Amino acid sequence: MSDVNPADKHRSGRLPLPPMDLPRWGTAAEATELSESIRALLRDVLGVTAETGRTFDPSAVTASPSRLTDADLAALADIVGPGDVSVDDAQRLPRARGKSTPDLLAWRTRPAVDCPDAVVAPGDDDEVAALLDWCTSEKVAVVPFGGGTSVVGGLDPDTGTNRAVLSVDLAHFDGLESIDPESGEAVLGAGVTGPRAEELLAEHGFSLGHFPQSFPYATLGGYAMTRSSGQSSAGYGRFDEMVSGLTVVTSVGVIEAGRAPASAAGPDLRQWLLGSEGAFGVCTRVRVRIHPVPEVVRHEAFRFPDFATGAAALRAVEQQGTGPTVIRLSDETETMVNLATATDSIGEQTGDVEDRAGGCLCLCLFEGTAAHAGSRHTETREVLIAHGGTSLGPGPAQSWEHGRFGAPVLRDALLDNGALVETLETATDWSRLPALRAAVTEALTNSLEASGTPALVMCHISHVYPTGASLYFTVVAGQRGPDPVAQWLEAKRAASEAIVAAGGTITHHHAVGVDHRPYLQSEIGEVGVRMLRAVKNAVDPQGVCNPGTLIP
Repeated sequence: MSDVNPADKHRSGRLPLPPMDLPRWGTAAEATELSESIRALLRDVLGVTAETGRTFDPSAVTASPSRLTDADLAALADIVGPGDVSVDDAQRLPRARGKSTPDLLAWRTRPAVDCPDAVVAPGDDDEVAALLDWCTSEKVAVVPFGGGTSVVGGLDPDTGTNRAVLSVDLAHFDGLESIDPESGEAVLGAGVTGPRAEELLAEHGFSLGHFPQSFPYATLGGYAMTRSSGQSSAGYGRFDEMVSGLTVVTSVGVIEAGRAPASAAGPDLRQWLLGSEGAFGVCTRVRVRIHPVPEVVRHEAFRFPDFATGAAALRAVEQQGTGPTVIRLSDETETMVNLATATDSIGEQTGDVEDRAGGCLCLCLFEGTAAHAGSRHTETREVLIAHGGTSLGPGPAQSWEHGRFGAPVLRDALLDNGALVETLETATDWSRLPALRAAVTEALTNSLEASGTPALVMCHISHVYPTGASLYFTVVAGQRGPDPVAQWLEAKRAASEAIVAAGGTITHHHAVGVDHRPYLQSEIGEVGVRMLRAVKNAVDPQGVCNPGTLIP
Protein backbone atom coordinates (compact mmCIF):
# COMPACT_ATOMS: atom_id res chain seq x y z
CA MET A 1 0.00 0.00 0.00
CA SER A 2 1.33 3.44 -0.86
CA ASP A 3 0.55 6.60 1.08
CA VAL A 4 -0.76 9.49 -0.94
CA ASN A 5 -0.23 13.08 0.10
CA PRO A 6 -3.43 13.82 2.04
CA ALA A 7 -5.07 17.21 2.20
CA ASP A 8 -3.29 19.54 4.60
CA LYS A 9 -5.22 20.28 7.76
CA HIS A 10 -7.16 23.55 7.44
CA ARG A 11 -5.32 24.34 4.21
CA SER A 12 -7.84 27.05 3.33
CA GLY A 13 -8.03 28.56 6.82
CA ARG A 14 -11.67 29.35 6.04
CA LEU A 15 -14.94 27.51 6.46
CA PRO A 16 -16.12 26.30 3.05
CA LEU A 17 -19.58 27.22 1.78
CA PRO A 18 -21.77 24.40 0.42
CA PRO A 19 -21.92 24.77 -3.38
CA MET A 20 -25.63 24.18 -3.93
CA ASP A 21 -28.09 27.08 -3.85
CA LEU A 22 -30.69 27.18 -1.08
CA PRO A 23 -33.90 26.50 -3.02
CA ARG A 24 -32.56 24.19 -5.68
CA TRP A 25 -30.55 21.13 -6.48
CA GLY A 26 -27.25 22.41 -7.80
CA THR A 27 -26.39 25.97 -8.71
CA ALA A 28 -27.93 28.79 -10.71
CA ALA A 29 -25.50 27.97 -13.50
CA GLU A 30 -27.02 24.50 -13.77
CA ALA A 31 -30.62 25.74 -13.81
CA THR A 32 -32.64 24.81 -16.86
CA GLU A 33 -35.73 26.21 -18.54
CA LEU A 34 -38.59 23.84 -19.26
CA SER A 35 -38.95 22.83 -22.88
CA GLU A 36 -42.21 23.51 -24.66
CA SER A 37 -42.95 19.77 -24.67
CA ILE A 38 -42.68 19.63 -20.86
CA ARG A 39 -44.79 22.79 -20.48
CA ALA A 40 -47.44 21.23 -22.69
CA LEU A 41 -47.36 18.03 -20.64
CA LEU A 42 -47.85 19.98 -17.41
CA ARG A 43 -50.62 22.10 -18.89
CA ASP A 44 -52.55 19.38 -20.68
CA VAL A 45 -52.19 16.55 -18.15
CA LEU A 46 -51.89 18.32 -14.79
CA GLY A 47 -53.42 21.71 -15.45
CA VAL A 48 -50.45 23.67 -14.11
CA THR A 49 -48.56 26.60 -15.62
CA ALA A 50 -45.89 29.04 -14.51
CA GLU A 51 -48.62 31.26 -13.09
CA THR A 52 -49.65 28.54 -10.61
CA GLY A 53 -46.14 27.96 -9.30
CA ARG A 54 -44.47 29.28 -6.17
CA THR A 55 -41.13 30.97 -6.58
CA PHE A 56 -38.39 31.51 -4.04
CA ASP A 57 -38.10 34.94 -2.42
CA PRO A 58 -34.68 35.22 -0.75
CA SER A 59 -35.69 38.44 1.00
CA ALA A 60 -38.37 36.52 2.95
CA VAL A 61 -35.94 34.00 4.46
CA THR A 62 -35.18 34.39 8.15
CA ALA A 63 -32.79 32.20 10.12
CA SER A 64 -33.40 31.22 13.71
CA PRO A 65 -30.96 33.00 16.05
CA SER A 66 -28.01 31.06 17.38
CA ARG A 67 -28.40 29.82 20.94
CA LEU A 68 -24.66 29.58 21.52
CA THR A 69 -22.87 32.00 23.82
CA ASP A 70 -19.63 33.83 23.22
CA ALA A 71 -17.98 31.35 25.58
CA ASP A 72 -19.33 28.45 23.49
CA LEU A 73 -17.92 29.94 20.31
CA ALA A 74 -14.57 30.59 21.93
CA ALA A 75 -14.41 26.95 23.05
CA LEU A 76 -15.25 25.74 19.54
CA ALA A 77 -12.61 28.03 18.05
CA ASP A 78 -10.04 26.56 20.43
CA ILE A 79 -10.87 23.10 19.05
CA VAL A 80 -11.02 23.69 15.28
CA GLY A 81 -9.55 27.16 14.83
CA PRO A 82 -11.45 30.45 14.51
CA GLY A 83 -11.60 30.23 10.72
CA ASP A 84 -13.62 27.02 10.88
CA VAL A 85 -16.43 28.19 13.15
CA SER A 86 -19.32 30.35 12.01
CA VAL A 87 -22.71 31.54 13.17
CA ASP A 88 -23.29 33.55 10.00
CA ASP A 89 -26.67 32.98 8.38
CA ALA A 90 -24.91 32.50 5.04
CA GLN A 91 -23.23 29.41 6.52
CA ARG A 92 -26.07 28.10 8.67
CA LEU A 93 -28.91 28.34 6.14
CA PRO A 94 -27.43 25.97 3.50
CA ARG A 95 -26.98 23.33 6.20
CA ALA A 96 -30.49 23.65 7.64
CA ARG A 97 -32.32 21.55 5.06
CA GLY A 98 -31.63 18.74 2.62
CA LYS A 99 -32.80 18.44 -0.97
CA SER A 100 -36.08 16.54 -0.85
CA THR A 101 -39.11 18.07 -2.53
CA PRO A 102 -40.53 19.07 0.89
CA ASP A 103 -37.19 20.76 1.65
CA LEU A 104 -37.19 22.68 -1.63
CA LEU A 105 -40.85 23.64 -1.36
CA ALA A 106 -40.25 24.82 2.21
CA TRP A 107 -37.84 27.47 0.92
CA ARG A 108 -40.74 28.78 -1.15
CA THR A 109 -43.56 28.41 1.40
CA ARG A 110 -41.95 28.27 4.86
CA PRO A 111 -39.17 30.89 4.80
CA ALA A 112 -38.70 30.98 8.60
CA VAL A 113 -35.87 28.45 8.92
CA ASP A 114 -34.72 26.46 11.94
CA CYS A 115 -30.95 26.47 11.52
CA PRO A 116 -28.04 24.78 13.24
CA ASP A 117 -26.69 27.14 15.87
CA ALA A 118 -23.20 27.11 14.38
CA VAL A 119 -21.19 25.41 11.67
CA VAL A 120 -17.80 23.89 12.44
CA ALA A 121 -15.32 22.14 10.18
CA PRO A 122 -12.81 19.92 12.01
CA GLY A 123 -9.60 18.96 10.31
CA ASP A 124 -8.74 15.55 11.77
CA ASP A 125 -10.03 12.76 14.00
CA ASP A 126 -8.65 14.38 17.13
CA GLU A 127 -10.66 17.52 16.50
CA VAL A 128 -13.81 15.49 15.85
CA ALA A 129 -13.24 13.63 19.12
CA ALA A 130 -12.69 16.91 20.96
CA LEU A 131 -15.87 18.34 19.46
CA LEU A 132 -17.87 15.34 20.60
CA ASP A 133 -16.35 15.58 24.08
CA TRP A 134 -17.30 19.24 24.30
CA CYS A 135 -20.79 18.64 22.89
CA THR A 136 -21.39 15.79 25.33
CA SER A 137 -20.39 17.88 28.34
CA GLU A 138 -22.20 21.02 27.11
CA LYS A 139 -25.36 19.25 25.83
CA VAL A 140 -25.04 20.36 22.22
CA ALA A 141 -26.15 18.05 19.40
CA VAL A 142 -24.08 17.26 16.30
CA VAL A 143 -25.36 16.77 12.74
CA PRO A 144 -22.65 15.60 10.28
CA PHE A 145 -22.70 17.39 6.92
CA GLY A 146 -21.21 16.03 3.71
CA GLY A 147 -22.74 17.05 0.40
CA GLY A 148 -26.09 18.15 1.78
CA THR A 149 -28.01 15.82 -0.54
CA SER A 150 -30.26 14.05 1.99
CA VAL A 151 -33.83 13.52 0.79
CA VAL A 152 -35.17 11.97 4.01
CA GLY A 153 -34.66 14.72 6.59
CA GLY A 154 -31.22 13.50 7.63
CA LEU A 155 -29.91 17.06 8.02
CA ASP A 156 -32.74 18.44 10.14
CA PRO A 157 -31.08 20.37 13.03
CA ASP A 158 -32.88 18.51 15.80
CA THR A 159 -31.54 19.28 19.28
CA GLY A 160 -33.18 16.25 20.88
CA THR A 161 -32.77 16.79 24.63
CA ASN A 162 -29.87 19.18 24.10
CA ARG A 163 -29.75 22.97 24.24
CA ALA A 164 -28.30 23.64 20.78
CA VAL A 165 -27.06 21.87 17.64
CA LEU A 166 -23.93 22.08 15.49
CA SER A 167 -23.54 21.26 11.82
CA VAL A 168 -20.19 19.46 11.54
CA ASP A 169 -18.91 19.85 8.00
CA LEU A 170 -16.49 17.14 6.80
CA ALA A 171 -15.12 19.28 3.96
CA HIS A 172 -11.54 19.14 5.25
CA PHE A 173 -11.55 15.32 5.07
CA ASP A 174 -11.13 15.60 1.33
CA GLY A 175 -8.02 13.64 0.42
CA LEU A 176 -6.95 10.31 -1.03
CA GLU A 177 -4.96 9.06 1.95
CA SER A 178 -3.56 5.83 0.53
CA ILE A 179 -3.96 3.43 -2.35
CA ASP A 180 -3.17 -0.28 -2.59
CA PRO A 181 -3.11 -1.26 -6.28
CA GLU A 182 -2.23 -4.86 -5.49
CA SER A 183 -5.28 -5.36 -3.26
CA GLY A 184 -7.49 -2.97 -5.22
CA GLU A 185 -8.28 -0.72 -2.25
CA ALA A 186 -8.04 2.96 -1.44
CA VAL A 187 -8.60 5.06 1.68
CA LEU A 188 -10.38 8.36 1.13
CA GLY A 189 -11.66 11.06 3.45
CA ALA A 190 -15.35 11.09 4.23
CA GLY A 191 -15.72 14.56 2.73
CA VAL A 192 -14.47 13.58 -0.73
CA THR A 193 -17.23 14.11 -3.31
CA GLY A 194 -18.06 11.54 -5.97
CA PRO A 195 -16.45 13.49 -8.85
CA ARG A 196 -13.35 14.26 -6.77
CA ALA A 197 -12.96 10.61 -5.84
CA GLU A 198 -12.98 9.67 -9.51
CA GLU A 199 -10.40 12.37 -10.28
CA LEU A 200 -8.08 11.31 -7.47
CA LEU A 201 -8.30 7.63 -8.33
CA ALA A 202 -7.97 8.22 -12.08
CA GLU A 203 -4.51 9.71 -11.48
CA HIS A 204 -3.50 6.18 -10.44
CA GLY A 205 -5.47 4.41 -13.18
CA PHE A 206 -8.40 3.40 -10.97
CA SER A 207 -12.08 4.15 -10.52
CA LEU A 208 -14.62 3.67 -7.75
CA GLY A 209 -17.53 3.34 -10.16
CA HIS A 210 -20.24 4.53 -7.76
CA PHE A 211 -22.68 6.85 -9.53
CA PRO A 212 -25.87 7.59 -7.59
CA GLN A 213 -28.21 10.35 -8.76
CA SER A 214 -26.56 12.55 -6.11
CA PHE A 215 -23.08 11.91 -7.58
CA PRO A 216 -22.19 15.54 -8.47
CA TYR A 217 -22.40 16.67 -4.83
CA ALA A 218 -22.64 13.70 -2.43
CA THR A 219 -19.62 12.53 -0.43
CA LEU A 220 -18.15 9.13 0.33
CA GLY A 221 -19.00 9.47 4.00
CA GLY A 222 -22.58 10.14 3.02
CA TYR A 223 -22.57 7.11 0.71
CA ALA A 224 -21.44 4.92 3.60
CA MET A 225 -23.72 6.34 6.27
CA THR A 226 -26.83 5.98 4.06
CA ARG A 227 -26.03 2.69 2.29
CA SER A 228 -26.08 4.38 -1.09
CA SER A 229 -26.66 2.37 -4.25
CA GLY A 230 -25.28 3.77 -7.51
CA GLN A 231 -26.46 3.38 -11.06
CA SER A 232 -23.70 0.85 -11.77
CA SER A 233 -24.73 -1.41 -8.89
CA ALA A 234 -25.30 -4.39 -11.21
CA GLY A 235 -21.60 -4.34 -12.02
CA TYR A 236 -19.89 -2.99 -8.91
CA GLY A 237 -22.43 -3.52 -6.15
CA ARG A 238 -23.95 -1.16 -3.61
CA PHE A 239 -21.62 1.18 -1.75
CA ASP A 240 -21.85 -0.91 1.42
CA GLU A 241 -20.45 -3.82 -0.62
CA MET A 242 -17.54 -1.62 -1.73
CA VAL A 243 -16.57 -0.61 1.81
CA SER A 244 -13.84 -2.80 3.29
CA GLY A 245 -13.21 -0.55 6.28
CA LEU A 246 -14.24 2.74 7.85
CA THR A 247 -13.38 5.06 10.70
CA VAL A 248 -16.14 6.44 12.92
CA VAL A 249 -15.41 8.79 15.80
CA THR A 250 -17.96 8.29 18.59
CA SER A 251 -18.56 10.10 21.87
CA VAL A 252 -16.70 7.35 23.73
CA GLY A 253 -13.86 6.57 21.32
CA VAL A 254 -12.86 5.75 17.76
CA ILE A 255 -14.04 2.64 15.91
CA GLU A 256 -11.84 1.24 13.13
CA ALA A 257 -14.10 -1.35 11.53
CA GLY A 258 -12.99 -3.89 8.93
CA ARG A 259 -9.64 -5.68 9.01
CA ALA A 260 -9.66 -8.45 6.41
CA PRO A 261 -11.60 -9.31 3.23
CA ALA A 262 -13.71 -11.67 5.33
CA SER A 263 -13.75 -12.61 8.98
CA ALA A 264 -15.54 -14.85 11.47
CA ALA A 265 -14.56 -12.63 14.40
CA GLY A 266 -18.11 -12.05 15.57
CA PRO A 267 -20.68 -9.71 14.03
CA ASP A 268 -19.19 -7.39 11.42
CA LEU A 269 -18.99 -3.93 13.02
CA ARG A 270 -19.05 -2.37 9.56
CA GLN A 271 -22.66 -3.49 9.28
CA TRP A 272 -23.53 -1.66 12.49
CA LEU A 273 -21.96 1.53 11.18
CA LEU A 274 -22.96 1.48 7.51
CA GLY A 275 -26.36 3.11 7.26
CA SER A 276 -26.16 4.58 10.78
CA GLU A 277 -26.67 8.13 9.43
CA GLY A 278 -24.51 9.84 12.05
CA ALA A 279 -26.61 8.51 14.93
CA PHE A 280 -23.64 6.60 16.38
CA GLY A 281 -20.82 9.01 15.52
CA VAL A 282 -19.01 10.87 12.76
CA CYS A 283 -17.50 8.94 9.84
CA THR A 284 -14.15 10.46 8.88
CA ARG A 285 -12.73 8.04 6.28
CA VAL A 286 -13.58 4.94 4.29
CA ARG A 287 -11.50 2.16 2.79
CA VAL A 288 -13.11 1.10 -0.46
CA ARG A 289 -12.74 -1.45 -3.21
CA ILE A 290 -11.58 0.07 -6.48
CA HIS A 291 -11.03 -1.24 -10.00
CA PRO A 292 -8.95 -0.20 -13.03
CA VAL A 293 -10.48 2.48 -15.21
CA PRO A 294 -12.51 0.56 -17.83
CA GLU A 295 -10.94 0.22 -21.26
CA VAL A 296 -14.28 0.32 -23.04
CA VAL A 297 -17.95 1.03 -22.39
CA ARG A 298 -20.55 -0.71 -24.54
CA HIS A 299 -24.22 0.33 -24.78
CA GLU A 300 -27.43 -1.28 -25.95
CA ALA A 301 -31.12 -0.61 -25.34
CA PHE A 302 -34.05 -2.99 -25.68
CA ARG A 303 -37.80 -2.76 -25.91
CA PHE A 304 -40.13 -5.09 -24.03
CA PRO A 305 -43.88 -5.32 -24.71
CA ASP A 306 -44.77 -4.73 -21.04
CA PHE A 307 -43.23 -4.31 -17.60
CA ALA A 308 -43.89 -7.88 -16.49
CA THR A 309 -42.05 -9.31 -19.48
CA GLY A 310 -39.15 -6.92 -18.99
CA ALA A 311 -38.89 -7.68 -15.27
CA ALA A 312 -38.75 -11.41 -16.00
CA ALA A 313 -35.95 -10.75 -18.46
CA LEU A 314 -33.96 -8.74 -15.90
CA ARG A 315 -34.47 -11.52 -13.38
CA ALA A 316 -33.04 -14.05 -15.85
CA VAL A 317 -30.03 -11.83 -16.53
CA GLU A 318 -29.25 -11.44 -12.83
CA GLN A 319 -29.88 -15.05 -11.87
CA GLN A 320 -27.70 -16.30 -14.75
CA GLY A 321 -24.98 -13.80 -13.84
CA THR A 322 -24.36 -12.43 -17.31
CA GLY A 323 -22.80 -9.33 -15.77
CA PRO A 324 -24.02 -5.98 -17.14
CA THR A 325 -22.58 -2.95 -15.35
CA VAL A 326 -25.90 -1.10 -15.62
CA ILE A 327 -29.31 -2.57 -16.33
CA ARG A 328 -32.52 -0.53 -15.99
CA LEU A 329 -36.13 -1.15 -16.98
CA SER A 330 -38.65 1.70 -17.24
CA ASP A 331 -42.35 1.00 -17.04
CA GLU A 332 -44.81 1.96 -19.78
CA THR A 333 -45.51 5.43 -18.39
CA GLU A 334 -41.87 6.38 -17.81
CA THR A 335 -41.05 5.13 -21.30
CA MET A 336 -43.99 6.97 -22.87
CA VAL A 337 -42.97 10.38 -21.51
CA ASN A 338 -39.32 9.74 -22.42
CA LEU A 339 -38.06 10.20 -18.84
CA ALA A 340 -35.83 7.17 -19.22
CA THR A 341 -33.41 8.81 -21.65
CA ALA A 342 -32.59 12.51 -22.00
CA THR A 343 -34.37 14.91 -19.66
CA ASP A 344 -34.37 17.61 -22.34
CA SER A 345 -36.67 15.49 -24.52
CA ILE A 346 -39.33 14.63 -21.94
CA GLY A 347 -42.77 14.73 -23.49
CA GLU A 348 -41.51 14.84 -27.06
CA GLN A 349 -43.10 12.30 -29.39
CA THR A 350 -40.03 11.50 -31.44
CA GLY A 351 -39.82 8.55 -33.76
CA ASP A 352 -37.98 6.50 -31.16
CA VAL A 353 -40.66 7.16 -28.56
CA GLU A 354 -43.42 6.21 -30.98
CA ASP A 355 -41.57 2.98 -31.70
CA ARG A 356 -41.55 2.25 -27.97
CA ALA A 357 -45.16 3.34 -27.34
CA GLY A 358 -46.98 0.71 -25.35
CA GLY A 359 -43.73 -0.93 -24.34
CA CYS A 360 -40.94 -0.61 -21.81
CA LEU A 361 -37.40 0.60 -22.35
CA CYS A 362 -34.44 -1.36 -20.99
CA LEU A 363 -30.98 0.24 -20.89
CA CYS A 364 -27.70 -1.66 -20.55
CA LEU A 365 -24.06 -0.66 -20.15
CA PHE A 366 -21.02 -2.95 -20.07
CA GLU A 367 -17.57 -1.87 -18.84
CA GLY A 368 -14.15 -3.44 -18.63
CA THR A 369 -11.58 -4.77 -21.03
CA ALA A 370 -12.71 -5.04 -24.63
CA ALA A 371 -12.90 -8.83 -24.41
CA HIS A 372 -14.70 -8.97 -21.05
CA ALA A 373 -17.20 -6.23 -21.86
CA GLY A 374 -17.86 -7.81 -25.23
CA SER A 375 -18.52 -11.29 -23.84
CA ARG A 376 -20.87 -9.99 -21.12
CA HIS A 377 -22.67 -7.82 -23.65
CA THR A 378 -23.21 -10.76 -25.97
CA GLU A 379 -24.47 -13.07 -23.24
CA THR A 380 -26.81 -10.46 -21.75
CA ARG A 381 -28.16 -9.56 -25.18
CA GLU A 382 -28.96 -13.19 -25.90
CA VAL A 383 -30.85 -13.57 -22.62
CA LEU A 384 -32.86 -10.36 -23.09
CA ILE A 385 -33.86 -11.22 -26.64
CA ALA A 386 -34.76 -14.78 -25.64
CA HIS A 387 -37.11 -13.29 -23.03
CA GLY A 388 -38.97 -11.03 -25.44
CA GLY A 389 -36.68 -8.07 -25.88
CA THR A 390 -36.09 -6.24 -29.15
CA SER A 391 -32.83 -4.39 -29.69
CA LEU A 392 -33.02 -0.62 -30.18
CA GLY A 393 -29.28 -0.22 -30.65
CA PRO A 394 -26.93 1.85 -28.49
CA GLY A 395 -28.60 5.26 -28.90
CA PRO A 396 -31.07 5.36 -25.99
CA ALA A 397 -28.49 3.98 -23.55
CA GLN A 398 -25.91 6.52 -24.68
CA SER A 399 -28.48 9.31 -24.32
CA TRP A 400 -29.32 8.19 -20.78
CA GLU A 401 -25.64 8.03 -19.79
CA HIS A 402 -25.06 11.54 -21.14
CA GLY A 403 -27.92 13.10 -19.16
CA ARG A 404 -28.26 10.75 -16.19
CA PHE A 405 -27.62 13.39 -13.51
CA GLY A 406 -30.01 15.95 -14.96
CA ALA A 407 -33.32 14.94 -13.35
CA PRO A 408 -32.81 16.73 -10.00
CA VAL A 409 -31.96 19.96 -11.83
CA LEU A 410 -35.12 19.62 -13.91
CA ARG A 411 -37.17 19.18 -10.73
CA ASP A 412 -36.32 22.74 -9.65
CA ALA A 413 -37.90 24.19 -12.78
CA LEU A 414 -40.93 21.92 -12.43
CA LEU A 415 -41.49 23.09 -8.85
CA ASP A 416 -41.25 26.72 -9.95
CA ASN A 417 -43.88 26.02 -12.60
CA GLY A 418 -46.50 24.62 -10.25
CA ALA A 419 -45.74 20.91 -10.47
CA LEU A 420 -45.29 18.63 -7.48
CA VAL A 421 -42.38 16.29 -8.26
CA GLU A 422 -40.75 13.73 -6.00
CA THR A 423 -39.22 10.27 -5.96
CA LEU A 424 -39.38 7.34 -3.57
CA GLU A 425 -37.94 3.85 -3.65
CA THR A 426 -38.33 0.39 -2.19
CA ALA A 427 -37.31 -3.20 -2.92
CA THR A 428 -38.69 -6.70 -2.53
CA ASP A 429 -38.45 -10.26 -3.84
CA TRP A 430 -39.14 -10.93 -7.52
CA SER A 431 -42.32 -12.78 -6.65
CA ARG A 432 -43.73 -9.78 -4.75
CA LEU A 433 -42.60 -7.11 -7.18
CA PRO A 434 -45.83 -6.79 -9.24
CA ALA A 435 -48.07 -6.48 -6.18
CA LEU A 436 -45.74 -3.96 -4.53
CA ARG A 437 -45.62 -1.80 -7.64
CA ALA A 438 -49.39 -1.85 -7.99
CA ALA A 439 -49.97 -1.04 -4.31
CA VAL A 440 -47.62 1.96 -4.27
CA THR A 441 -48.94 3.31 -7.57
CA GLU A 442 -52.52 3.07 -6.31
CA ALA A 443 -51.70 4.72 -2.97
CA LEU A 444 -49.95 7.65 -4.62
CA THR A 445 -52.63 8.10 -7.26
CA ASN A 446 -55.52 7.98 -4.80
CA SER A 447 -53.89 10.35 -2.31
CA LEU A 448 -52.98 12.97 -4.89
CA GLU A 449 -56.34 12.77 -6.64
CA ALA A 450 -57.99 13.34 -3.26
CA SER A 451 -55.94 16.56 -2.98
CA GLY A 452 -57.40 17.74 -6.28
CA THR A 453 -54.82 16.79 -8.88
CA PRO A 454 -54.28 13.98 -11.34
CA ALA A 455 -50.99 12.17 -10.83
CA LEU A 456 -48.44 10.76 -13.22
CA VAL A 457 -46.75 7.86 -11.42
CA MET A 458 -43.74 6.34 -13.15
CA CYS A 459 -41.55 3.44 -12.06
CA HIS A 460 -38.31 1.76 -13.00
CA ILE A 461 -36.08 -1.07 -11.86
CA SER A 462 -32.48 0.08 -11.52
CA HIS A 463 -30.93 -2.28 -8.94
CA VAL A 464 -31.22 -6.04 -9.33
CA TYR A 465 -30.32 -9.03 -7.18
CA PRO A 466 -30.70 -12.79 -7.67
CA THR A 467 -33.70 -12.80 -5.33
CA GLY A 468 -35.33 -9.45 -6.06
CA ALA A 469 -35.04 -5.85 -7.22
CA SER A 470 -35.69 -2.25 -6.32
CA LEU A 471 -38.61 -0.14 -7.54
CA TYR A 472 -37.93 3.56 -8.02
CA PHE A 473 -41.00 5.76 -8.39
CA THR A 474 -41.13 9.25 -9.89
CA VAL A 475 -44.33 11.17 -9.16
CA VAL A 476 -45.54 14.27 -10.99
CA ALA A 477 -48.73 16.05 -9.96
CA GLY A 478 -50.03 19.58 -9.54
CA GLN A 479 -49.39 21.63 -6.42
CA ARG A 480 -52.75 22.06 -4.73
CA GLY A 481 -53.90 24.03 -1.71
CA PRO A 482 -52.01 26.48 0.47
CA ASP A 483 -49.41 23.95 1.65
CA PRO A 484 -47.89 21.70 -1.04
CA VAL A 485 -45.47 20.30 1.54
CA ALA A 486 -48.37 18.84 3.51
CA GLN A 487 -49.95 17.67 0.26
CA TRP A 488 -46.88 15.60 -0.59
CA LEU A 489 -46.32 14.32 2.93
CA GLU A 490 -49.84 12.86 2.93
CA ALA A 491 -49.11 11.08 -0.38
CA LYS A 492 -45.78 9.83 0.98
CA ARG A 493 -47.53 8.52 4.11
CA ALA A 494 -49.99 6.58 1.95
CA ALA A 495 -47.18 5.16 -0.17
CA SER A 496 -45.11 4.21 2.89
CA GLU A 497 -48.01 2.37 4.47
CA ALA A 498 -48.59 0.54 1.17
CA ILE A 499 -44.92 -0.47 1.08
CA VAL A 500 -45.06 -1.87 4.61
CA ALA A 501 -48.32 -3.73 3.93
CA ALA A 502 -46.96 -5.24 0.72
CA GLY A 503 -43.79 -6.52 2.37
CA GLY A 504 -41.31 -4.11 0.77
CA THR A 505 -38.44 -2.35 2.51
CA ILE A 506 -39.24 1.20 3.55
CA THR A 507 -36.07 2.37 1.78
CA HIS A 508 -33.66 0.73 -0.63
CA HIS A 509 -31.02 3.46 -0.81
CA HIS A 510 -32.39 6.83 0.35
CA ALA A 511 -31.85 5.89 4.04
CA VAL A 512 -34.16 6.24 7.03
CA GLY A 513 -33.57 9.77 8.24
CA VAL A 514 -36.61 11.42 9.79
CA ASP A 515 -39.08 10.60 7.02
CA HIS A 516 -38.87 6.80 7.24
CA ARG A 517 -38.24 6.47 10.95
CA PRO A 518 -41.95 5.88 11.81
CA TYR A 519 -41.89 2.74 9.65
CA LEU A 520 -38.59 1.22 10.74
CA GLN A 521 -39.98 -0.82 13.65
CA SER A 522 -42.44 -2.55 11.34
CA GLU A 523 -39.44 -3.69 9.28
CA ILE A 524 -36.90 -4.70 11.92
CA GLY A 525 -39.25 -5.56 14.81
CA GLU A 526 -39.22 -4.63 18.48
CA VAL A 527 -36.06 -6.60 19.23
CA GLY A 528 -34.26 -4.91 16.34
CA VAL A 529 -35.21 -1.51 17.68
CA ARG A 530 -33.95 -2.48 21.14
CA MET A 531 -30.62 -3.51 19.58
CA LEU A 532 -30.27 -0.14 17.82
CA ARG A 533 -31.11 1.72 21.01
CA ALA A 534 -28.60 -0.35 22.96
CA VAL A 535 -25.80 0.54 20.56
CA LYS A 536 -26.89 4.18 20.59
CA ASN A 537 -26.71 4.23 24.38
CA ALA A 538 -23.31 2.53 24.35
CA VAL A 539 -21.55 4.90 21.92
CA ASP A 540 -23.62 8.07 22.44
CA PRO A 541 -24.88 7.97 26.02
CA GLN A 542 -25.87 11.66 26.09
CA GLY A 543 -27.70 11.52 22.75
CA VAL A 544 -25.75 14.25 20.96
CA CYS A 545 -25.23 12.45 17.64
CA ASN A 546 -27.87 13.40 15.06
CA PRO A 547 -30.88 13.07 17.37
CA GLY A 548 -34.22 12.49 15.70
CA THR A 549 -32.65 10.43 12.93
CA LEU A 550 -32.85 6.67 12.38
CA ILE A 551 -33.62 5.37 15.89
CA PRO A 552 -37.39 4.85 16.47
